[in-house]
Amino acid sequence: MAEGGKKLGLVMKEILTEIEPGVTLSTLDKLAESLILKAGGQPSFKMVKGYHWTTCININQGVVHGIPNEYQIKNGDLVSVDIGMYYQGFHTDMARTIRVKEQESGRVENRFLEAGKMALKRAIAEAKLGNYLGQISQAIEQVIRRAGYQPVKELTGHGVGKKLHEEPMIPGFITKDVKNTPVLKTGMALAIEVIYAQKKPDLVIKDDGWTIETEDGSLTGLFEDTIAITDSGTPVLTDFN
Repeated sequence: MAEGGKKLGLVMKEILTEIEPGVTLSTLDKLAESLILKAGGQPSFKMVKGYHWTTCININQGVVHGIPNEYQIKNGDLVSVDIGMYYQGFHTDMARTIRVKEQESGRVENRFLEAGKMALKRAIAEAKLGNYLGQISQAIEQVIRRAGYQPVKELTGHGVGKKLHEEPMIPGFITKDVKNTPVLKTGMALAIEVIYAQKKPDLVIKDDGWTIETEDGSLTGLFEDTIAITDSGTPVLTDFN
C-alpha cells in the first residue's frame, strides 16, 4: 500500500498541474487512467459496479461522485479531484480541491480551502496508535465549524485495503462520546476524508445518478489521504509534497 500510495500521489500531483481554464473533465480523467496504468496499477473506481470512469471530478457545488464529462473548466472554478488506485492487491484513495487561477472573491475561497487542508492535517495528527477513531472525526468537525463552514453528514471517510471501501466508516463529525468509538490499532489503513460545505450541507443527487451536489448550490471542499496505523507512527501513504 505504501508503494501504491506513493504512485497515486504522483498521479494526483500531475493531474492538478493540468487543471486550467478550457480543459475538459474527460481530458483529466483520460490522463489519470493513462498515468495509473503506466504506474502498474488499475483505476479503483472502475471496479465499482456501474461506474465507468477513473476519477470523480466535482465543480463548485459538486460534493462527490462527479462524472468527468465534457464540461470545460472556467476561471475561478473550484475543482475537486478524487482518485483511487488498485496496486498489487490493495487500494489507496485520495482527493484534493483547488481553485482555478484568480478572481475577485479569491481571498474568501482561499480561506475556505485552507480550512479543509487544515482539517485533514489535524485529523491525520489524531490518527495514531491507541487513539480513538472519534478523535479523527472530532478534529475534522472542530476545524471546519470554527472556520464557519459545515461538515457534510451523509458522507464519510472509510477503511481501505483489499477493498476500496471497508470498515470502519469515519464521519467528519461527532455523534457520540469519543470513547465509544473504535480504538486505532496497528495494521489499520484509513482513507480520511474532509467533506464540507460553505453553507448548508443538505445534498441532492443529479439526474446522472452519481453526482452529489449541495441543495442550495453553495461551494464544497474535499480533501482525502490514505494513512496507515503502525507501531512507529502514521505514514501518509498518498503524500506527494
